[in-house]
Amino acid sequence: MLMDNPFKQSSNSRIPSEFVTDRDMLLFLLEEITRNLRRSFDARFEYAGLNRTQWRLLAYLLKDDGMTQTELSRCLEIERATVGQTVDKLEQQGLVERRASDRDRRVWHVHTLPKAQALVPELRVHADMIYDTMLGGIDTDQLSIARGILEQMARNVARLGGE
Repeated sequence: MLMDNPFKQSSNSRIPSEFVTDRDMLLFLLEEITRNLRRSFDARFEYAGLNRTQWRLLAYLLKDDGMTQTELSRCLEIERATVGQTVDKLEQQGLVERRASDRDRRVWHVHTLPKAQALVPELRVHADMIYDTMLGGIDTDQLSIARGILEQMARNVARLGGE
């Protein structure tokens, strides 16, 4: 069920009621979901001193340990400076470390440390609890259809480039 339209036409509006469409409302809903998901992750991971961005960074490193900050920046779709600050915080917590590249002294690779690897199973439980709540009442077939739709939307948006 879509959220109520917060842009209902007031009686003294000069803007046509078609200004905010059902497609607008669908995209507003997607944004609301991601915003609430970020808040849920931040609240759930607060005990570990982590936020959603830090969790995502760790997840990428666990899949491909030793990524560069530039690679992480591309994956997370955030600025390299923000990745640097995130890595700084994770380093201070003893979860990751930077190691100089053997090939290029300007490049640093980020590696997880045993403390992060030990924390992951616990974080996984909390992430799954969030996902279970978010996806409650949705069967496997519906999720498969939704994933296909979202993947197509992502491809379509990627084609827009920097418009």
